[in-house]
Amino acid sequence: MNYFIIDDDIAIRAMLIEMIEDEDLGTVVGEAEDGSLVDNGLLSLKKADVVLIDLLMPIRDGIETIRALADGFQGKFVMISQVETKELIGEAYRLGAEYYITKPLNHLEIACILKKVNKQVLLEQSMRGIQESLNLFTGQPQSPFVSSYHTKNIIEAGRPLISDLGMIGEGGSEDLLKILEFLQNEKQRLGSAYTFPSLKDIFAGIAAEKLGDRVKEADIQKEMKASEQRVRRALYQALIHIASLGLTDYMNPKFEAYSSTFFDFSEVRKKMLELDDKSEKASNQSRINMKKFIQALFMEARQLME
Repeated sequence: MNYFIIDDDIAIRAMLIEMIEDEDLGTVVGEAEDGSLVDNGLLSLKKADVVLIDLLMPIRDGIETIRALADGFQGKFVMISQVETKELIGEAYRLGAEYYITKPLNHLEIACILKKVNKQVLLEQSMRGIQESLNLFTGQPQSPFVSSYHTKNIIEAGRPLISDLGMIGEGGSEDLLKILEFLQNEKQRLGSAYTFPSLKDIFAGIAAEKLGDRVKEADIQKEMKASEQRVRRALYQALIHIASLGLTDYMNPKFEAYSSTFFDFSEVRKKMLELDDKSEKASNQSRINMKKFIQALFMEARQLME
């Protein structure tokens, strides 16, 4: 993975380089002391995949720099700053920042976040490669959306959807893929008698598959609870991601397609207001209909298999 660092503090740049090298996360291919010194041509020349960018810089700050680079850069932005105001954090997310890391830097936090970003970049690069290969074979123009991607594997069908929903790197994303596999197996096993199972049966099913047949009931219950919590956190991140897309561009095709398919739109709208700091009472708790989300994910993934 290739990193480019934009920060006016030479000590911070040196610290980030050391962290990336120590954790074997990739290579730092360039650095700059201000956003005004960086353009898409430079990032392309350096083959940068991830840009680590400070918020406060003397000439062009991080927000303005992301705004200038976002349209032409296919990689990921990670914002770094001492500032923690909701307005600036919300603006960074709306413009395309994947994560917002606060200073002083924490080695473990940086490593954890950059590993998640790396996974997301690699998956999207893989998806683009597959799509380009399909386009060469079919002669169809390239589409940035997963609707043109087809596979006979339910897990592979689910991955680009999870990527589109901004959940790659979340622990619950792997649970969701296991859920898709479980549902597909149940549908094939039961045939015309299949009905969508309860959430309890779904989590019990994937817990049993993970732990094996001889495990104690208490361990099954513990894994079910842990799995549900991971999925709930992943769905919350997806809600934030979709709401951020809507704030940036209400006509964004992914926002239009996913906001009401996977969520109750009232909850999406509420989260948009919170991110835009127009809600009188912001809350980290959102009422996400988990069963609706899983049903929609399963249906969308199956469509990619047809």
